[in-house]
Amino acid sequence: MDNTRQIDYRVTARSGAKAAWPICLGYIPIGLALGVLAQQAGIPWWAVAMMSLLVFAGSAQFICVAMLAAGASALSIIATTFVINFRHTLMSSALAVHLAGVSRKFLALFSYGITDESFAVNLSHFRAGQWNRWQALVVNQLANLTWFVATISGTLLGQFVPQGAFGIDYALTAMFICLLVFQLQGRIYLLTALFAAVLSVAWQLCFPGDSYIVGAATCAATLGFLLQRRHRKRQ
Repeated sequence: MDNTRQIDYRVTARSGAKAAWPICLGYIPIGLALGVLAQQAGIPWWAVAMMSLLVFAGSAQFICVAMLAAGASALSIIATTFVINFRHTLMSSALAVHLAGVSRKFLALFSYGITDESFAVNLSHFRAGQWNRWQALVVNQLANLTWFVATISGTLLGQFVPQGAFGIDYALTAMFICLLVFQLQGRIYLLTALFAAVLSVAWQLCFPGDSYIVGAATCAATLGFLLQRRHRKRQ
């Protein structure tokens, strides 16, 4: 009985790692880029390590580094980070459907590791079936470990990289474009993405600041949900 359980855990870890390796592979250059930018902004490696451990949010960390370099206040950085990471509420709500009845301790550990990439991978696997919470947890934590090591390494190696070299400033944008392309699996997804793009640009022009991120994401997600529900009713 114990051997069966051990084999099951090994299979779970192996399948979770198999799903996580593309994320980890992508996190290495992105994490290195963040570390290099942080080092060039004068942030020590231990501060980057604490940021990656406590925040673990790539886009928020990039913006935080840029704001620190620009001399922004702590309050403005905290407020901006909160607004940007508010999208995690939407991602957590989508994953909660597949984690019904799970203990709060597990949910706390699992929610800590949710990122845009792990959310996309886990949600697609949950929808496809044959995926459980432990496999999803492996995806989250392996991605977390890779990000932590990559950002620290980037900080330590940043002193050897010329400022602005290798297109480092564009790394995060490129990653999100790639994620978007892989999510466009039908007409509804394409319409939702186009609506989000148009609305975010219009919102930002009318209301300067970072509110367009949450506003456009919420409105686009609502539109996508309504379109999906209408499509299912027709079927």
